[in-house]
Amino acid sequence: MLSSPWFYLSLVGVAIIIGLSIYAGRLLSQVKQQQRAQAEAERDKQQALKKHDSKVLKSVTIIVKAMQEQQCDLSEGCWRLSVLLESLKLSSDLSSQFPAVFELYSRIQALDILDARKALKKKERMKQDLVRMKAESELSDKIDADLILLAQYSQERLSALSEPS
Repeated sequence: MLSSPWFYLSLVGVAIIIGLSIYAGRLLSQVKQQQRAQAEAERDKQQALKKHDSKVLKSVTIIVKAMQEQQCDLSEGCWRLSVLLESLKLSSDLSSQFPAVFELYSRIQALDILDARKALKKKERMKQDLVRMKAESELSDKIDADLILLAQYSQERLSALSEPS
């Protein structure tokens, strides 16, 4: 019976099956390890995004409060808020939620600031001031309403971001 070719072929077949089983087990182990690494990388990415958004929202809260207390003028505040809100990673479509803030920013973003403003002639600087003041005047009530909603929004988002996931 031991000299039968079927016996040797059966042993070879069993050896091949065992070898393939070990190989398949290693591949499955590698796949599981890759999935764990991907899940960990995704968790790390989400944590980084939460940290970024949390920092931005804290800045938004400070600017909103300063604007409401008239420690920061509307143009500067809307400029800063628009840039900050656009940098949020886990929120979108904020321009439709706070339209007046973004409207003022869109009207004044082409105006010169800092050194470029200082380099302007007095007449041109006054012209730009008039554009800015007119836009602030037209939008001030709507901006005040947006600031109330934005303060509430930033606090709610900060609370949601601080919850463990």
